[in-house]
Amino acid sequence: MSDDRHEQAGHERVPGRRRSRFPGISSRAYEHPADRSALVALRKLTGFDTVFKALSGLLPERSLKLLFLSDSVRVSDRQFAHLSDMLRDACYILDLDKVPAMYVTQDPKPNAMCIGLDEPVIVVTTGLVELLDEEEMRAVVGHEVGHALSGHSVYRTVLLFLTSLALKVAWIPLGNVAIMAIVTALREWFRKSELSADRAGLLVGQDLRASMRGLMKIAGGNHLHEMNVDAFLEQAEEYEAGGDLRDSVLKILNVLPRSHPFTTIRAAELKKWAESRDFQRIMDGHYPRREEDKEARVGESFRQSAASYADEVRTSKDPLMKLVSDLADGAGGLGGRVKRGFDGFTGQPPKDGPAKDAPAGG
Repeated sequence: MSDDRHEQAGHERVPGRRRSRFPGISSRAYEHPADRSALVALRKLTGFDTVFKALSGLLPERSLKLLFLSDSVRVSDRQFAHLSDMLRDACYILDLDKVPAMYVTQDPKPNAMCIGLDEPVIVVTTGLVELLDEEEMRAVVGHEVGHALSGHSVYRTVLLFLTSLALKVAWIPLGNVAIMAIVTALREWFRKSELSADRAGLLVGQDLRASMRGLMKIAGGNHLHEMNVDAFLEQAEEYEAGGDLRDSVLKILNVLPRSHPFTTIRAAELKKWAESRDFQRIMDGHYPRREEDKEARVGESFRQSAASYADEVRTSKDPLMKLVSDLADGAGGLGGRVKRGFDGFTGQPPKDGPAKDAPAGG
């Protein structure tokens, strides 16, 4: 099904191999539960509908198209032919009828995005093209096609516009507050949507090692001989489990301004999904179809999201998540744990021995 006929100099030559195809696959098959629930929460945000409807008629989509045509390179059989093959292949595997336009733009920073209101447009930077080999790039192209299939490009475009607008109206008293509330909510959703798109990239590339290598290169550059997948994943585990409640708060503050989740976290999430029964069922041909989307109940999505969050809280090693889990389970001695966790904020070192309101050894 996949035929690497156009090999370019500087890219690893990978033998053509057959990949599974997923006719009629619904984006529900690979969407992360947190992605769906964050999008529902976003749509319920006060003022979002008004802003979204207003921007839908104002966003300069035609201007964007003209900008890419005039100042970037459009991928085709005559330009970046290997990317054109990958794009068609990704659309074939995920059964996306219309192949999105794709452009390569000059930027040393490795990045890719899928934007557009009426029709999605995929943009990749030269930094990314030069960094990744064929199979790693295939996963990225599948990632962006996954965004297109899920309809993410619309909200991504709104996020880009509002981020720029927030800077322009920052001088207006309270004018920036409402916009930043929506930008913050959009960023929260978009971080979750990246986890969904990573899954789509794996369905297209069907090579977990290539997906892992791509994420490692984005984090540490083109130095694979100096990196190790297991050690990279251990970083994610250390990040999640390390520190106390103060670190949990700092993690939240660090991630708020970001549009993407941290790379080690993405790698760990993708590996976990690749080893799940859900992924294997998709590969075996058992997955929700688009024709069933209208019949899919919102309540079921809420239940799946709630179950996912409950499992995340229950299994997380993060101190704050452990506290939430203990609260839910009615564990004793919480007062002592909270006090010890936040002693650093007041400059008071934790006292030796068990806290007065916590049982010894608890």
